[in-house]
Amino acid sequence: MLSWLLLVVLGAVAAIFGSIVGLGGGIIIVPALMLLGPVLTGGEIGHETAVGTSLTVLVVTALASTLSYAKRKIVDFKSAWLFFITSGPAAMAGSALTGLLKDGVFQLVFGVFMLLMAGLLIARDYMKPFTREWPIHRSFTDASGETHSYGYAIAPALLIGFGVGLISGLFGIGGGSLFVPLMVLLFRFPPHVATATSMFVIFLSSILGSGMHAFLGETNWLFVLALVPGAWIGGKAGAYIAMRMSGKGLMWLLRVTLLLLAGQLIIEGIRAF
Repeated sequence: MLSWLLLVVLGAVAAIFGSIVGLGGGIIIVPALMLLGPVLTGGEIGHETAVGTSLTVLVVTALASTLSYAKRKIVDFKSAWLFFITSGPAAMAGSALTGLLKDGVFQLVFGVFMLLMAGLLIARDYMKPFTREWPIHRSFTDASGETHSYGYAIAPALLIGFGVGLISGLFGIGGGSLFVPLMVLLFRFPPHVATATSMFVIFLSSILGSGMHAFLGETNWLFVLALVPGAWIGGKAGAYIAMRMSGKGLMWLLRVTLLLLAGQLIIEGIRAF
């Protein structure tokens, strides 16, 4: 009973945070399942099972968040479907690769990736805005009436979609940690629109990625059942909270979280050798 309650709370906390920053919650669920393995099952939980379980729960989290964002009309569905052209197949490829990594290697690679993303976000304040005029133009008017203009080209959008999908399947984190900052820095998406659109792409990619993990037998369905109720509630709550935070607040929350998690994962990965 205690284990079940712990998983419900974990699903809610991970979903709330993941929805706020556009990551989907996997950056909390994956390390937590690996760390809490002895408490939950009396033994270790392999990283491939943690990733497969996280990605399955991510489908629910991302759907709940997307529905909430869609009601506020800040999801750029047209752009999202373009990103999904490559993110979907890449998510399946990443899922197939997860089990090939040893535990120590997985944690180390995961940690280094998080560190690079944190560095990218910190450097953002010191980087000059990318002023190139992209061939595809988009615009968004926020609740205050301010219009934000952004755009992209098909080739780089497809390349980013591939990276998002591969990371989603490999690490079970949704890929938002790469997707959101690139959308903001490279294409000048408003942070809230980037987060909302990211969650929809994550939802679509997670369906394919989790399907591959399930096919490979890397999903703990009992854990999924325990995590899903909290994930659904947390996904909606996170989207609600995110709409009341400034874009600057979202970015700082993402930076600090990635730095802390990167340090923990790198230490665990080094200890495993």
